[in-house]
Amino acid sequence: MAKMLVQLPDGKQFEFALKPGEKYVIGRASDSSIRIPVDAVSSHHAALEFADGSWWLEDLDSSNGTLVDDSPVTKTALRPGADIVFGAEVAASFFDDEPAGAASKRGDGATEEDVRLVKEMSVRSNRIRKEIAKVIVGQVDIIDQVMMVIIAGGHGLLVGMPGMAKTTLCATIAKVLDMEFKRVQFTPDLMPTDITGTEILEHDPVTDKKSFRFIKGPIFTNMLLADEINRTPPKTQASLLEAMQEKCVTVGNQTYKLDAPFFVLATQNPIEQEGTYPLPEAQQDRFMFNLWVDYPKEDEEETVVKATTMSRHESPQKVITKEELLQLQAVVRKIPVSDHVIKYAVRLVRATRPQDEKSPDFIKKYVQNGAGPRAGQFLVLAAKARAVLEGRIHVSCADVVKAATPVLRHRIQANFAADSEGISTTDLVKRLLKTIEQPDDRDY
Repeated sequence: MAKMLVQLPDGKQFEFALKPGEKYVIGRASDSSIRIPVDAVSSHHAALEFADGSWWLEDLDSSNGTLVDDSPVTKTALRPGADIVFGAEVAASFFDDEPAGAASKRGDGATEEDVRLVKEMSVRSNRIRKEIAKVIVGQVDIIDQVMMVIIAGGHGLLVGMPGMAKTTLCATIAKVLDMEFKRVQFTPDLMPTDITGTEILEHDPVTDKKSFRFIKGPIFTNMLLADEINRTPPKTQASLLEAMQEKCVTVGNQTYKLDAPFFVLATQNPIEQEGTYPLPEAQQDRFMFNLWVDYPKEDEEETVVKATTMSRHESPQKVITKEELLQLQAVVRKIPVSDHVIKYAVRLVRATRPQDEKSPDFIKKYVQNGAGPRAGQFLVLAAKARAVLEGRIHVSCADVVKAATPVLRHRIQANFAADSEGISTTDLVKRLLKTIEQPDDRDY
């Protein structure tokens, strides 16, 4: 049986079962078959009908139009998993199940259970924020961005002044998400084997034989906090590369696979750079997000001082299980993204390169090197993760905009002209978002 999942602007969701042989009128009017009480939707906005073996959606000359997979339509056949927008405000997804009794695989690979889990995430995301708020005051954007990185299966780089609760934030998120947590304080004398683990020679008193046994290091966990990663030599920093990319560790001739999920959250102190080892560009590029932890607002700082100087009784509780987190990571990969969104993400990335003839003049003036292709991949993955966290299966260019700053700012190298004028890479990304237009009908 075919179904349509409708999500209103306030986050409420409704599901409608569709039967062949019936014509459904979608609109704001009370006599509509599928009533959507939103002003941006016309009284009789669109019609849905099964014909010639497919479900057809027809726009009924609505005032604000209908989009299917981000393209305006008058009448079109719907594919399973199609994303629909009515009146630019109401998102919907169309699903057509496999034959009765099947596992209901979608055209995009998502199952009924996947869709149900995504629908619950808007509520669960609020619960996650509330549990984290028992320990962390404010920092809502940072919490959401860390959640996006985890759901997308990436890694994050936290940059902020000392005492900004970066370590506490990581430990709290790990507890709420049912993840095993370990912390490594990076120092100049830290060795790679202190992270990955090492082989020791053991003597068996019974057989009088000697053998090597591998002792796992702290990297064998679900969430690894690499505290002050820029205070250890490049050799030790590089020991994380294989684990971050391949999710495994090689010691000697043996390769050990890390348990899923695996997530690295590294912190950096932006001051006191004397005697530190800045991360190479190749390793910075491995981090999906560069998260800047700023000072709290005045009222938030008052709450922090009050809460941390008294006895604390509240403890954050687990909201989702490790298995559900793995399922969410799989769902992010299954969600389809329209060419409209991918085109915008690629357009943003290419615009950061001063060598590109289409890049803006201010990029050619202030940028030495732009972002690579991995930036486009991370933009799309982050946009999909944001949609999942909000309980949506529809990914829009607005999701890409939200992810652009943390994805791009550490992948752009500003030149001397930018440094001399006090222009940061964050400023360049914000200006880029205002300059680069989203694709429209002319692009198709």
